[in-house]
Amino acid sequence: MTDVRPSQQMRDLGVVQHGAGILAERARAFDLPAERDEAERITDELFTAMERIGQVHPFAKGMGIAAPQIGIARASAVVQPPGDAPAIILLNPRITTRSEEMDEQHEGCLSFFDVRGLAPRPLKITVETTALTGEAVTTVYERGLARLIHHEIDHLDGLLYTSRMLPGVEPIPVDEYRQTGRAWTYEEA
Repeated sequence: MTDVRPSQQMRDLGVVQHGAGILAERARAFDLPAERDEAERITDELFTAMERIGQVHPFAKGMGIAAPQIGIARASAVVQPPGDAPAIILLNPRITTRSEEMDEQHEGCLSFFDVRGLAPRPLKITVETTALTGEAVTTVYERGLARLIHHEIDHLDGLLYTSRMLPGVEPIPVDEYRQTGRAWTYEEA
């Protein structure tokens, strides 16, 4: 039996892979509440994809998925924090403030799951989203959750975490990453 590369496994699960044009484009915002049904449909598709992926790969540190990663160029993402915390739905998310204090940790991405990359991110971000009713909602996220949310918002802006990596830093193969012992946890990141 041949081992399937992690990126091929994600492709087989319906995750758009690195190099696809949709991952480099800014996702189109929803006009809420007018597009409520569309936003709910896409959010349901994201949850279905997350469930499918979670059955094959455990995500102890939490996970997220953005609509472009399932081939939909709309500004929607879902983040599942680790543990029993409820999922976070992001519609039209926009980072309004970010802390000066940064943290550099390895990140992975469902859209190129064969590697991990050391990316700096702010330890605290304030995010404005749009509720299905059209109201603006502002939430502050910190540490590991801020990293997860920021990563997904980047997807909606057409950015991958590699664009956040410092010059001269390259992603490393996932097997090499596992040997570093540098895995971050939600609590400490």
